[in-house]
Amino acid sequence: MSELTRRVLFALVGAPLTVALIYIGGWVFAAALGGVSAIGAWELFRMARAGGSEPLEIPGIALAAAIPLAVHASYLGVFHVSVTVTVLVFLALLTSVIWARGVDRKPLVAFGVTIAGIVYPALVTYMYPLRYHDYVVGALAGTILVMFPVAVTWATDTGAYTFGRLLGRHKLIPAVSPSKTVEGAFGGLIVAVLGTWVYAQFLLKPFAQLGLSPTGIILFGLAIGVVGQLGDLAESLLKRDAGVKDSSKLLPGHGGILDRFDSVLFVLPVAFLMLSALLLPVPG
Repeated sequence: MSELTRRVLFALVGAPLTVALIYIGGWVFAAALGGVSAIGAWELFRMARAGGSEPLEIPGIALAAAIPLAVHASYLGVFHVSVTVTVLVFLALLTSVIWARGVDRKPLVAFGVTIAGIVYPALVTYMYPLRYHDYVVGALAGTILVMFPVAVTWATDTGAYTFGRLLGRHKLIPAVSPSKTVEGAFGGLIVAVLGTWVYAQFLLKPFAQLGLSPTGIILFGLAIGVVGQLGDLAESLLKRDAGVKDSSKLLPGHGGILDRFDSVLFVLPVAFLMLSALLLPVPG
């Protein structure tokens, strides 16, 4: 079976499953996000080990998995993670490095990589507050809103690839990603804005009764286009530093969770911030 065939078959299964989990919402969605976050943390720690670091894997993976569940509990009013609790976790990890790594095993690097391994993949948690945005009414509207930045990110990737193949002449950052071009990057931005308009006009507005102003469409599309491409470059840099081709081999034809979600992880917090400011309810 070719790699392209594996990619297509996985997408045919993975895309509907993702949409279904978002639609179901609640603890099922939070648990799924926790699983994605935990696997992403494992992958980052795997790359870190390949690069010579020794992160605190077990507590790091556990905390990455716990973040979406803690957010879900907060929305239910059961438990709220305060700044003090976050600081205490931070101090506990720093203290544990004293015994777990000691002086000779790069404790500062171990601590820093552990924190990165918790926070970076857990950015997927921003899907949860998008699903339950204040303007969202119903599971369908919440699902459409979550998929909005994801769809624009995919459009950006497709546009960057297409424009790069057709018009690419000038390398963007060859030391990090030799195949990416300046022309492809600008093409991705154009497609991102067009994709934002199409999604807002034909999905967000009629099915979620939500929308963006013309200025909001341009700002959102450009922001997602820029940040999504930065996320792709950032993960490429991590893999080059570790000397690995993929974050893992978990997803057939796609590499690992971080390979599949690299752009989306950067996009989600920006999308949440921008949609909180730009999103407009549309009268039914």
